[in-house]
Amino acid sequence: MGDQANPFESLQEQVDDAGAYLDTAPGVLDRLKNPERVLETNLTFELDDGSLETVRAYRSQFNGDRGPYKGGIRYHPGVTRDEVKALSGWMAYKCAVVDVPYGGGKGGIAIDPADYSETELERLTRAFATELRPLIGEDRDIPAPDVNTGQREMNWIKDTYETLENTTAPGVITGKALDSGGSEGRVEATGRSVALAARETFDWLDRDIAGATVAVQGYGNAGSVAAALIDDLGGDVVAVSDSSGGIHDSDGFDPRAVKAHKAETGAVGGYGDAESITNEALLTLDVDLLVPAALENAINGDLAADVRADVIAEAANGPLTPDADEVLVEKDTYVVPDILANAGGVTVSYFEWVQNRQRFYWTEERVNEELERVITEAFEGMVDAYEARDTPNLRTAAYVVAIDRIVDAYGQAGNWP
Repeated sequence: MGDQANPFESLQEQVDDAGAYLDTAPGVLDRLKNPERVLETNLTFELDDGSLETVRAYRSQFNGDRGPYKGGIRYHPGVTRDEVKALSGWMAYKCAVVDVPYGGGKGGIAIDPADYSETELERLTRAFATELRPLIGEDRDIPAPDVNTGQREMNWIKDTYETLENTTAPGVITGKALDSGGSEGRVEATGRSVALAARETFDWLDRDIAGATVAVQGYGNAGSVAAALIDDLGGDVVAVSDSSGGIHDSDGFDPRAVKAHKAETGAVGGYGDAESITNEALLTLDVDLLVPAALENAINGDLAADVRADVIAEAANGPLTPDADEVLVEKDTYVVPDILANAGGVTVSYFEWVQNRQRFYWTEERVNEELERVITEAFEGMVDAYEARDTPNLRTAAYVVAIDRIVDAYGQAGNWP
């Protein structure tokens, strides 16, 4: 399933692909293929039995030409230096394609959080926040939730930073709980942008998303919210999966009921009369819309040859390898790239940061209206680039838009001798 692909090399290849359609000065593109700095640190924290454990953690800052670095923190055993470098780069281009004034950042700790108690996770999170303290800040680097982290961890990081700095700075982090300065609509934002991007794609292709069959790989926050909102648009969700496997029912099912079932049992499997299905089988179902919402490298070139979906909307970061993109272009499969499709999270994080700085908070209705405007305008800009530059796919077009904006900002700032 492509788990051997190096995500950082995939990012660099995507930038090179876009560079062929851009007129950039020598050396500029190379600068845009690498992070500016990477923190690699060993965190030692106390377990509940009094013993100590040391784990590896990272924070990558990728291009600050357009504003402070921005990106999530994930807790996952697969976290590596190259992974966070790639994810921070995707964040930089994601922010640029939706025209949010941030650079890219990403962090992670190489653990399985299921192996630790809540008190152990709090001690570990605060240890990481202490290491991050010199790097982060409202105008420097603003972390957010990612895989296996959420409001709880963001609240701990905020409290640690504010305590050590002896200040109040809610904008130092986003994805917080509402009472800690979070924004309405933030939890649903990533899944909402995936649904909006899918709707816009079907409209652009002169197809109706109502009645479209949908498969969702990965049923965490982004996948489950996207499934529910696509269902609200009239889509017919026929398959979903999580890390333990999936379910399929050609007659469709209620995605919100599946989410409730998973909350109760810990997995989507066993829901109603749906048949069991593997993650790989789900990815190759004959559906109108496929939403990969798990981790990177879910679909490589070999698996892409068996993909039968007409449209793919990437809810995860980097779920397709460059080899998969090449195969899907040949098959006339339209892929809405991650840097646009899942940009709702960082967009509403930006709204949260703005509200924190102003100390004035928006209604959920306003958040959702502003998010819809940002995503639809970004989609139009991507399609314009796709048609005007004759790029091979929508991903390359999105990178063209994003790189153009970053290069403009870099040029306008000038270069120090």
